[in-house]
Amino acid sequence: MNRNRHMNYDRADEEVLRKSNVCRSAVRGVRYDGGIETSASVFFARELDYVKTQTYDVEYPEMTALSLFPVSSEIPEGMETFTYYSYDQTGMAMIINNYATDLPRADVKGKPTTGHVKSIGDSYGYSVQEMRASRMTGKSLDVRKGESARYAMDYLVNKIAWMGSKEDNLVGILSEENDIPKFILSTVTVDGKERTEFCYKDADQILDDVNNMQKYVSKITKNVEKPDTLVLPAHVYIDLATRRIPDTETTILKFLMDHAPYLTEIREANELQAESTDMNPTGSNVALLYTNSPKKMTLEIPMPFLQHTIQEKGLEIEVPCEERVAGMVIYYPLSALIAEGI
Repeated sequence: MNRNRHMNYDRADEEVLRKSNVCRSAVRGVRYDGGIETSASVFFARELDYVKTQTYDVEYPEMTALSLFPVSSEIPEGMETFTYYSYDQTGMAMIINNYATDLPRADVKGKPTTGHVKSIGDSYGYSVQEMRASRMTGKSLDVRKGESARYAMDYLVNKIAWMGSKEDNLVGILSEENDIPKFILSTVTVDGKERTEFCYKDADQILDDVNNMQKYVSKITKNVEKPDTLVLPAHVYIDLATRRIPDTETTILKFLMDHAPYLTEIREANELQAESTDMNPTGSNVALLYTNSPKKMTLEIPMPFLQHTIQEKGLEIEVPCEERVAGMVIYYPLSALIAEGI
C-alpha cells in the first residue's frame, strides 16, 4: 500500500483507537513525535480506512443476481415491512358517440403483498499483534479480512435473491411463492428415454423451445409481456456458445439471438445449475426467461453494505458490517417464466 497517496481516515475510527488499550498495547515502549496515542491512532485509522475502501471497491462477478436483476434501494432502510402490488392489466377501449358519458375504464388489478426487510451482518478485525506488526515493520493490515466479510454478505444477498428465505418471509426468483409460471420443455427420445435437456437437441429443437416459451408468456398475458432476457446454467450456455450448427460457422447461441423474437440478451448463471443446491432449490437445471426492467421486478436492498465505526473487544479491534435486504420484489410475475430440466 502506498500510504503517501492515502491520507484520508475516519475521524470516528481515529477517536476509538486513540482511547483504546489495543492501540497502546500495539505501540508500547515505542516513541513517536506528537505522542503515542495521536501518531499511532492516526496511522492505524489510515490503515483501516484503506481496508474499508478496498472492501467497498471489491467485485465478485460470480454473484450473478447483483448484475442480472435491477437493484433498488427505494424502501427506507428503517422499514420492517412494506406492501407492494402484483399487477395484471385489465379493461378495453370501445367506439363511442360524441356525447358518451359511460367511457369504459382501463385499469390494473393489483394483488397486495406484504414484504419484509431483514438485517444481515458480519464483522472482521485485527489483533494487537497484527497491528503491532503493521506499525513496527511497515506491513499493511490484511485487506483480505475485509474482503472476506464483504464476500460473505454478497453471498447471502445473492442466495436470498435466487431462492429466498421462507423462514424470514423473503422471496427469491426460484422460491415457490413468487407466482412465476413454470414451462414444460419438449422431449426428444435418446436411447429409449425421453429427455428435455438442450444438450440432446439440435438448433431447431432448441429454438422451438425458446420460441414456445415466448409464445406461452404471450398467450397468458395476451401479448402484453415480451421477455427480453434468457438466463441459462453456465454449462448449458457454454455448450450453446461453442456448438456449431453442422456445415456452418454459426453457433447455436448466435442462431437463437438471430431468430428468437424479443430476445435481446442470453446470459449465464452458475446458480441455475442443479448442483448449486445452496442457490437452486428445484433440484434440476433451470432456464429463466424474464423482462429485465425495474418496472417488472427488483432486488430490493434498502441499505447497501455498510461498515460501522470500529469497536474495541479485548485484545483486538472489530469492524461490524451490516446490510438490509428485502429479497426480490416481483411486480409482474407473468413477465417471467421458469423452465426446469434444461
